[in-house]
Amino acid sequence: MKRITKFFREVVREMKKTSWPKRKELTRYTIVTLTTVIFVSVFFAVIDLGISELIRLVLE
Repeated sequence: MKRITKFFREVVREMKKTSWPKRKELTRYTIVTLTTVIFVSVFFAVIDLGISELIRLVLE
């Protein structure tokens, strides 16, 4: 039981040392991440459609 208590005390101590992003930074990072995910998703969807059409043309 002492080990668990010690573990959580150390966790709290380390969390206090953590440098958390400000609200503006967090918003910016979130927008960049979502934009990147959307861009990559659309990119691979277009590539997938292109390859699918190419395969259909070759097989017909």
